[in-house]
Amino acid sequence: MKKDLITISDLTVEEIDQLIEVGKDIKDHPQDYQEVCAHKILGTLFYEPSTRTRLSFTSAMMSMGGQVLGFSSAGNSSVAKGESVADTAKTVECFADIIAMRHPKEGAPYVAAHNVDIPVINAGDGGHHHPTQTLTDLITISLEMGRLDNLVVGCCGDLKFGRTVHSLIMAMSRYANIKFVLISPDELKVPENVKTEILDANGIPYEEVSSLDEAIPKLDILYMTRVQKERFFNEADYLRLKDSYILTPHKLKNAKEDMRILHPLPRVNEISTAVDKDPRAAYFRQVQNGKYIRMALIMKLLGLSKEAH
Repeated sequence: MKKDLITISDLTVEEIDQLIEVGKDIKDHPQDYQEVCAHKILGTLFYEPSTRTRLSFTSAMMSMGGQVLGFSSAGNSSVAKGESVADTAKTVECFADIIAMRHPKEGAPYVAAHNVDIPVINAGDGGHHHPTQTLTDLITISLEMGRLDNLVVGCCGDLKFGRTVHSLIMAMSRYANIKFVLISPDELKVPENVKTEILDANGIPYEEVSSLDEAIPKLDILYMTRVQKERFFNEADYLRLKDSYILTPHKLKNAKEDMRILHPLPRVNEISTAVDKDPRAAYFRQVQNGKYIRMALIMKLLGLSKEAH
C-alpha cells in the first residue's frame, strides 16, 4: 500500500526515529546514497514561492542520483488555465515516481494524494501543515542535543498563525518529559485548539509568557518565528511589541551554554545577524539537515534502501 506524508501525525514515533537515524547516516556517509534513487523522478508542484523547501527537495533527489521536474509557481503551469489539483497530480503521475506539493490552500496535497497511486509529500499547505519542516526541526534537535526527550522547548513569536510551531508542538508532545514555554504577545498566542487537543489532551506542561528575556534562562531549545506586521489590528501594537521578540547577543547572555536556537526561516529581523556566529545558533545547520531528512523520507516512501544498491 502506498504511503503519503500529509501531516506529521501520518508517521509513528518509531517511523520518525527511523527517518532521523537514516538522515544521520546520510549526513555521515553521503557516498553510500549517491545512486539510491537512480532512474527515479520527483515531481515538484510548487503553487507558491519557496526557496529552501523546493531547493532542498531538488538537492535531496539529485544527491541520490534521481531527477526532478515540476514548476515553481502556478503561473508557469496549466493551473493558470484553470486545471484542478487532482488533474495536475494525475498528469504529473504519468511522468514521476513521487510528488512534493506546496499549495496555498489547506488540504490540496490531501486531494492530490487521493487521486494518484504514487506517494505525495505535503511541502506546506496554507496555514495548515508543513511536515517536512517538522522532520527537519526534529533531526536538528536530535543532532544538536543528542535526544528528543527531557527538553524545555521555547516557541517565540507568532504562535497563532505559525504552522511550523503547531506541527512542532504536535510532534514533540509524543516524546517523554517535554515542557513548552510559549512566548508571544497576547494577539499571537497559540490557538485554543492546539492547547486543548494536543497539550492538555496529552498532559504536557506548558506556560504562556510575553517576555522572551524572562523565559530564556530555562530553555533547552528556542524556536524563533517572525512576528508579522500584517497580523496586527493596529500599527501601534505592532511597533510596541516587535522589538521585544528580536533575539540579540545581549538577550542570550542569560541562556544556557548548550541551548540551541532554531528558526524555520526566512528571517526578517527577529534574529540579529550578530547571533549567527554564536555556536548556539543552529538555524543554518537546520537548513542542511532538511536535505538529509528529505532524502531519508523520499527513500522510505519509494521503498528504497542503500542496501539494495
